[in-house]
Amino acid sequence: MSVTPPRLPTLFISHGSPMLALIDSPARRFLQQLGKTLPRPSAIVVVSAHWESLGGPAVSLAERPDTIHDFGGFPRPLFEIQYPAPGAPQVGEQAATLLQEAGYDVKRSTSRGLDHGAWVPLSLMYPAADIPTLQVSVLRGAGPAEHERLGQALASLREQGVLVIGSGSLTHNLYEFRGQDIDEPAPAWVSEFSAWMANKLQRGERQALLNYRQEAPHAARNHPTAEHLMPLYAAMGAAGAGAQAERIHASNEYGVLAMDAYAFA
Repeated sequence: MSVTPPRLPTLFISHGSPMLALIDSPARRFLQQLGKTLPRPSAIVVVSAHWESLGGPAVSLAERPDTIHDFGGFPRPLFEIQYPAPGAPQVGEQAATLLQEAGYDVKRSTSRGLDHGAWVPLSLMYPAADIPTLQVSVLRGAGPAEHERLGQALASLREQGVLVIGSGSLTHNLYEFRGQDIDEPAPAWVSEFSAWMANKLQRGERQALLNYRQEAPHAARNHPTAEHLMPLYAAMGAAGAGAQAERIHASNEYGVLAMDAYAFA
């Protein structure tokens, strides 16, 4: 008798600074517990803000993805972390086919590793690094509606027990980082944006969310460029029509980084 795999929620995770992998914080402790609360995925697909592609999405098909240390100026122990999760080329090929069927020009990569938008949160959620993992890129220059559509194309993977994660940051203006302590209180322009997003997500006000750039307070200040918010819309789309959003974590780091996380089910 075949066993039906669990249908997991989709997730949006704020991955913050790469130092999340090393420094204790509420967000770090949340991620360390999050994997324990979910059924074990058959595979993980991460739509990461740190992989952008032009003209269509890219999908990683690497069998043994490298750990990419795509940052500079951090302590050596951070560069020594490896996350040797196996790849998921068969699921990646399924994802690529689904995206093609949705009308995308898909790029396939057999060499792309896991960037810190993937391996930092996954090293906390699943430290054994034993779940097959692949990445899908965000679309450079595309907005919320297009990323929701990208997520919608991946929705059927959930029927196979695949966990779809959008990894970005609810707020992401590093120009405003000036050496603040990790527990620096959030300024009003950060907290007001986070509260607006929470309200609209939990109330299911899709049109307002798609128009966040015009409607949300301090939208441009929190996201001078939008790539770190787009994974949220991919996670929202992958959950399917009628999915409800639940804020499963809220905290701030360094004042300017809202570390909120959402589950869509």
